[in-house]
Amino acid sequence: MTALQSLLESPRTERALTILILINAVILGLETDDGVMSRVGPLLLAIDTAILAVFVVEIAAKLAVQRLGFFKSAWNVFDFVVIAIALVPASGPLAVLRALRILRVLRLVTVMPSLKRVVGALLGALPGMGSIVLLLTLIFYVSAVMATKLYGETFPEWFGSLFASTYSLFQIMTLESWSMGIVRPVMAEHPMAWAFFVPFILCTTFTALNLFIGVVVQAMQDGVVADEHATTRENQADILSEIQALRREVASLRRDPPAD
Repeated sequence: MTALQSLLESPRTERALTILILINAVILGLETDDGVMSRVGPLLLAIDTAILAVFVVEIAAKLAVQRLGFFKSAWNVFDFVVIAIALVPASGPLAVLRALRILRVLRLVTVMPSLKRVVGALLGALPGMGSIVLLLTLIFYVSAVMATKLYGETFPEWFGSLFASTYSLFQIMTLESWSMGIVRPVMAEHPMAWAFFVPFILCTTFTALNLFIGVVVQAMQDGVVADEHATTRENQADILSEIQALRREVASLRRDPPAD
């Protein structure tokens, strides 16, 4: 069992899995092309099945080594769910699961430590993002109500209802055709409309969204610092164990001096 665990944790195994995931990603992309499928469809499906079999063997080996501890890791659970979805027959009402096979490509995250750190930082930033989302929601709600009352009669397509106003304001926040597409036509009828839309853009696009970036960057920096501290503690533990081993050897030599 120890040999199997060493094989699973081997860098060569990780590299091989990374290559298989990339090949699988290319195959799943080629399967969307009818011309390619008509020429080499059976070959692609055979390779896809073989790669899936390798993934199943890998998951089974991890289960054999880790047993119930396998499910204590969120990454292991993610791998298990992705492979389980791929094994479900995608026919009839479950045909939609065929599209979910591409989730196997996301396994690349679980075999690359750098991607793990990025995803971990994003997950760590979620609590901080909650307050920003709440603030952004309040700004959107207040602004949507104001826009509906101010411009709903003149431009019912954009601001005729609370939902329409919210969607239009979301478009404005993303700066997608906000000026020529929405704001300038509104200003043609309401010359002072800029006094509403410019502060809205400043509060959302240039403030709230940058807060998201700040929270994510801070979370990534905290993750890097935590990894460095963990590495330092591991190195200190190794040095301490070596020092203790040397002390034991010195003590044994003092007790049993070598004969002349």
